[in-house]
Amino acid sequence: MSNFFVSLKRFLSNRNTVTILGVFLGVAILYFGYNYRIQQAIQPVRMPYARVTIQPRTRIVEDMIGYMDVPPARLKGSVIKYAAQVIDRYSNVNTIIPEGSLFYEGTVIPFAELPDASLINIPEGLIPYNFKVDIDKTYGNSIFPGNYINIYFKGYSDTGELMVGRLVENIRVLAVKDRNGQHVFENTEEARIPSIIIFGVPEEIHLLLRKATYIKDRDIELIPVPIGGVYEIEPGMIEITNTKIEQFIYQHAPDISEDIPDVTPDIEE
Repeated sequence: MSNFFVSLKRFLSNRNTVTILGVFLGVAILYFGYNYRIQQAIQPVRMPYARVTIQPRTRIVEDMIGYMDVPPARLKGSVIKYAAQVIDRYSNVNTIIPEGSLFYEGTVIPFAELPDASLINIPEGLIPYNFKVDIDKTYGNSIFPGNYINIYFKGYSDTGELMVGRLVENIRVLAVKDRNGQHVFENTEEARIPSIIIFGVPEEIHLLLRKATYIKDRDIELIPVPIGGVYEIEPGMIEITNTKIEQFIYQHAPDISEDIPDVTPDIEE
């Protein structure tokens, strides 16, 4: 056995032998490396694709997704490779994902990035309300989506007495938009001026707020007031807090139904 190791040592110490072994090793590395790269270039990759045509603003669920083997040469651009990056997200605004298409970044976005996600996210049983505001009413653009506000009432009674009081409380702001309908806080590079606050309220309160805006001879003003403090849990239910002002609004709001002429056509027997 010792003679074998001596012979092997002499064989490896020969320069020509080392050179030949080095050449063979280099050729082997090039060969296997080249084949590995070739396999990477031609080996199909399993990718998610749209089994159906997906319209804009649509939540993508697992049933909409299929899987197919795609040659790497087809994977151009920002292709989404994993279904987990697509499921429970939404197709972008003005984006139709055709049946059979791969998914690409930019065509699929999180729910929060939808321009009108605030309207989609209105709690069940509430109705959206556009509350007109300006810089002053938003406290220098300091009312943000997710804030809670109370709405105060200001107006004059039949005797000319000033009436001020909290009318509705615990309203959660869903969105703040400018006069062009763009979200005020979605673009930090533009100084957008708030024009409306969007929130959801029950039908009764929705009608009450609208009726208040229809009263034209009492200098009615509805004022949003942020609720101070930090809430570990959400405030209480949305509710009317001043029945006196509520009754005043219903008494003085015009009865629109009485002003609408009867346009029902006569039916000849």
